[in-house]
Amino acid sequence: MRPFAIVIGVAMLSIPVASAQEGRSHAIPDLASSNFGWQTNFADWQDPPPGYGHGPMKNDPTYPFVNNSVVDAPENDAVRTAQQNYAINNGTQPTVRIANSKDPILKPWVAAAVQATNDELLQGKRQVPFVAQSRCWPGGVPGQLIYPFEPVYFVQTPNEVWMIWQRDHMVRRVLLNAEHSPKVKPSWFGESIGHYENGNTLVVDTIGLSANKLSYIDNFRTPHSEKEHVVERFTLAPDGSSLSAIARVEDPDAYNAPMTMMRTWFRVNSPMAETVCAENNGDQFHQNLYPIPVADKGDF
Repeated sequence: MRPFAIVIGVAMLSIPVASAQEGRSHAIPDLASSNFGWQTNFADWQDPPPGYGHGPMKNDPTYPFVNNSVVDAPENDAVRTAQQNYAINNGTQPTVRIANSKDPILKPWVAAAVQATNDELLQGKRQVPFVAQSRCWPGGVPGQLIYPFEPVYFVQTPNEVWMIWQRDHMVRRVLLNAEHSPKVKPSWFGESIGHYENGNTLVVDTIGLSANKLSYIDNFRTPHSEKEHVVERFTLAPDGSSLSAIARVEDPDAYNAPMTMMRTWFRVNSPMAETVCAENNGDQFHQNLYPIPVADKGDF
């Protein structure tokens, strides 16, 4: 993995980066650097501002969720308030995420799928629920945005934007000022088309998302269909110290209305490090964990 990390570092330094200094009419947010990235220490979606309709999925109120994480939360007051409920901070035991499968926004098949994963936990078939970043799977769109504790880095060129996560160096590509293909082969990250607005926002429109068994929009294990359509708005704070994204998810085969979620990151002034997820990531404590990805054949 180290040679790959070096290649990424060189790419981030050598690719010509479009800059806000190119002129007011072509101003763009400065998201990219080999020396800083964007990190969140909160592992779930945040509620969007008022007026966005249905927010992210929540836990079943019968089974309150108490997180086991303990981290500083420089993102905003809402994140800090949520982390006051973490087990380490209030002297209680952590719990697992039991999703509210009765949420009326879910189509019947989605509600049944969510409840099935709930039942695995409630009946003791699994001790730990599936979380993409813990088991080395891609998070999909928009689920990849909630990868916590390690930064995401941007590469901006005149024709593309790359989002590169430090964890396992997963890469998502956004084509700028293009149009969606007439036929898109479904994939984990789909086909993303982007453009800039207002000098501070990257807007990304994504279709062609594969409905893999483990492709969810959140950590409550909410599935989607291949008709999922996601629009994300990444907005840089005026002082450049934080980044936020509003993600609107529409899927007429899975949800009865759109869902809108928010994610915030703070800037971390450090270059990308090498992080390999799959090394020594087995089911060491016999918890019936979901298996990590395994290739059918070697790449070389």
